[in-house]
Amino acid sequence: MGTTILSFSDRVVIETLHNEKRSLQYIANYLGFSKTTIFNEIHRLNGEYQAASAQANLESKLSRRGRKCSLTANLRLIEDKIKIQKWSIEQVAHVVRIAYKTIYNWVDQGFLDIRMTDLPDHGIRRKRTKETRGTFSHGRSIEDRPAEASDRNIAGHFEADTVLSGKRKGQAVATFVEHKSRLTIVKRLDGRDSTSMTKVILELANQLGTNLKTLTVDHGKEFANYQSIEKNTGVPLYFAHAYSPHERGSNENRNRVLRRFIPKGQAIEELSDRQLVQINWYLNSRPLKCLNWRTPIEIFLLNLRH
Repeated sequence: MGTTILSFSDRVVIETLHNEKRSLQYIANYLGFSKTTIFNEIHRLNGEYQAASAQANLESKLSRRGRKCSLTANLRLIEDKIKIQKWSIEQVAHVVRIAYKTIYNWVDQGFLDIRMTDLPDHGIRRKRTKETRGTFSHGRSIEDRPAEASDRNIAGHFEADTVLSGKRKGQAVATFVEHKSRLTIVKRLDGRDSTSMTKVILELANQLGTNLKTLTVDHGKEFANYQSIEKNTGVPLYFAHAYSPHERGSNENRNRVLRRFIPKGQAIEELSDRQLVQINWYLNSRPLKCLNWRTPIEIFLLNLRH
């Protein structure tokens, strides 16, 4: 799987196997490409996939590329960062030292094999659906949280949340975001209840030790065992006000990025442990503008206490 360049004969095989209702993974294994490459190829054009049309589309784009200068040198890097690692165009522009508007122009002109659906939020901001999970109303208010947990000058203060698959049952993931570095830790939950969340938080506290100072969460029922968590870890939990996602802004922001790797509706069970580790790496190895273009893992390690 060292290349993502498909030949016309590869496209003929894809058309044949796709018409036979073979799975994406089957086609990928058969040809020796990644599943993502096969998915993108099948969705290159609207409607039923046809090898001849897909090849003509590719050749048309290649013919319109014109001057190859900076585009040729950065084409593969840009496409991989946006489509596979889910970077924003602004993040990529900083790394390759090209104006981000130039990359947008390349996308609009068809110079890059990138669609609007490959971009953050698909180019739009959608209305949040109404929260349907159970809640409770106890716990320490965010108003009592120490000031150092808000100003991002002191490391070790985390926000936590749950990301669901969008289905009624099954696994979920817990997300933990550190205020200062924006380090994001994604952990698999066995269920959607407080027992599963408690288990994961205790595991995190054991791994981070004194580098976990506080946790700020919402009133979801998965945090109902907060007293047990505080007793066993010594880490205080603070609860944001209802319907105030801005009070956990870092977590909300990183969850939106995570959704590009785990779209709503995808079963968490389908993700292997290896894929989850890879997602964690992608989230934390990308440069962020708010960190002066340094990466979360870099900032977190600089502030790590032993």
